[in-house]
Amino acid sequence: MKGSHLFLCLFSMSCWVNLMLTAGNKIFHFGACRVSMSVTEVRSGFTAIKANIQGRDPIRTLSILSYPHSLHKVKSSDRCCIAHHLFNFYVDKVFKHCKTEDSYINRKVSSIANSFLSMKRKLEQCHEQNKCICRQESTEKFNQILANYEGLNVTSAAIKSLGELDILLDWMEKSP
Repeated sequence: MKGSHLFLCLFSMSCWVNLMLTAGNKIFHFGACRVSMSVTEVRSGFTAIKANIQGRDPIRTLSILSYPHSLHKVKSSDRCCIAHHLFNFYVDKVFKHCKTEDSYINRKVSSIANSFLSMKRKLEQCHEQNKCICRQESTEKFNQILANYEGLNVTSAAIKSLGELDILLDWMEKSP
């Protein structure tokens, strides 16, 4: 009898710990790939630095992610490929060039970058398992984003891309 109470207690604790670890996580459906991320944590970090980062953006007439053909009208089957490219893009290009003199901003950017690195790894697994197929249309959409980015100097492009993070998060949360 004591053994069953101990088992129930351990099982309950295990469930509680699992619930606490996944609290705030959202499961994103990118085609056949399903990955989780704490979007609340990323949004909170971005909200804390958004005004500062956008205030550093010297070019207000151009958008990297909102270009008419970038993230608009992405087919459900292309969402995984675009997401895979975008998380690689943010980790490999954007976050590396977003250092400021403000340690608070740098810590927030680092926290967001860690979440993106985790998503990058999860999407890479999907890509390796052929769950994330890149067709011509999705490749063209990402190439447009890359062209928008590369049309600016590295620092300006990185700051602008970080300032547009809410566009990416909104796109991710939008149901396919």
